[in-house]
Amino acid sequence: MEQVEKKYDPLDTTLKFVNRDDLDPTFSEDSDGLRAEMSCGHAVGPDYLTVWCLNQLKEGKYLFRCPALVEGTNKLCNKLLSYQEVCKMAALTVKEMEYFEETIARLAAAEFCEIKPCPKCRTHVERTDLSNLCVHCTICTADQKKIYYFCWQCQREWKGPGPRSDHCENDGCINKDLQLLQTCKTVSLPAVEGVTDCPSVRACPTCGLSVEHSSQYCKNITCPRCHIEFCFVCLKLKLECNKTSSPYKICPSGVAPRQTSIPVWQRK
Repeated sequence: MEQVEKKYDPLDTTLKFVNRDDLDPTFSEDSDGLRAEMSCGHAVGPDYLTVWCLNQLKEGKYLFRCPALVEGTNKLCNKLLSYQEVCKMAALTVKEMEYFEETIARLAAAEFCEIKPCPKCRTHVERTDLSNLCVHCTICTADQKKIYYFCWQCQREWKGPGPRSDHCENDGCINKDLQLLQTCKTVSLPAVEGVTDCPSVRACPTCGLSVEHSSQYCKNITCPRCHIEFCFVCLKLKLECNKTSSPYKICPSGVAPRQTSIPVWQRK
């Protein structure tokens, strides 16, 4: 998204202007633009906050929390910022608000339900049984006066018996995520002692989303969909893995082999 330089209105009496910036490490007293305090008390400028929020959305995070450090500690503020506050403090443009709202809605929908367009009528359909690829479209069923099912995986009219969790009988109906898990290259994690041959893509052990490691920092990563932390090496949840090894050393069980199935998210 194209960025435009932003400035607060110095006549805006609803903002508390200050001469500091608790988020932007490049800020100095000579920096251009006003800074204002958020509801948590930390100060920010609109440009930096906009970029930070856009990066959060790219990482699949749609709840914005203040990333500033609490003064005198190593702890993050982490106070939840409402969307209304983000709009004001980031001075979002109309175009940016449209992008934010569309992205937030998509991320929230992906977190709480499985939604895809029907390949025939393009109406969005929710898959309630995550272990069944055979999905019923009520709109097409009403229009055609006969039951219409489509394949969640290959996005074509369902062919063969159902329900099924692996594939329908259309030619070329394969689980591309599973194929990627089995054919992806291997990588090393330079910051983790002993990890030199690990699959570059893993399915989150909680929700099944395909994720990659940045090859930086420790072996634990946070899934952008379910937000659960797990070890990229042994595939155990972070709390379990940390009981037996350091985040910067290979796990006692070694590198988990390539996954042969994708976990189904058991939402509570």
